[in-house]
Amino acid sequence: MKTTTLLAAVLSAAMSTTTTHAALLWDGRFNDFTSASDLNKWSWSNQVGPYQYYIHGSGSVDKYIALSPSYKNPNDTVSRQGAKFTLDNTAYWNGQNMRRIELIPQTNQPINRGKVFYHFSIMRSDKNAPSVNREHQICFFESHFTELKYGWISGEQGTSNPNLQWMTNQRSGWKTEWKAGVWHNVAYEIDFSANKVGFWHSEGGEPLKQVVAPVSVSTSSNGADWHLGVLELPRNGYSDTIEDFYFSGVYIETGPITTAIGGP
Repeated sequence: MKTTTLLAAVLSAAMSTTTTHAALLWDGRFNDFTSASDLNKWSWSNQVGPYQYYIHGSGSVDKYIALSPSYKNPNDTVSRQGAKFTLDNTAYWNGQNMRRIELIPQTNQPINRGKVFYHFSIMRSDKNAPSVNREHQICFFESHFTELKYGWISGEQGTSNPNLQWMTNQRSGWKTEWKAGVWHNVAYEIDFSANKVGFWHSEGGEPLKQVVAPVSVSTSSNGADWHLGVLELPRNGYSDTIEDFYFSGVYIETGPITTAIGGP
């Protein structure tokens, strides 16, 4: 009797522990890529791999995305490599006047239901630095209910803005000067059921911390409209320059957040 009771207690505790673990819903960490050309394997008729690749300019994929171990957060020991996203003078998609290079998660997992965490790390360099004079929309949903922005935001005073900002419904909820060589680790805490979004952040190898508690937004997503990458708005008087953005540690999970950099 005592043995049976003890065994039942152990199993119950084990099951309870298991249910509190985070679950990886989608993995976009580029670990299975040999080069960026692997993105070309995806098409609307052949939806393979972790990413949809269709929002880009007229050039070959290597003009816009490059993969290398040197392009990842060096504190991330889970990711094998990171990605450099490049905006150049050909990075215009589908006849638009905005420069764009973006990847969309390719998955049937419920990344748009319940409470989920969208993770990524982002960095810039002094070389090919993004312009402080133009608005950059980064890692956004189609409805822009949450996103990062960098540079001068359309309609604001002044001519430049050096801040990286977290936005909800076009309102800034957090900002910091985006200095070269600093990795910013980000997680959007999205509760699609409660229509709320929170913001987690750290730098370098520090564990993520919640810096903004969840706020009410209209969390609209069809599960295929989160854009990893950047959209740059044009601005009169400021010509195109080559700009590089570095990403690593990209994944989506459910359950308690993983605060360690790189993820599970």
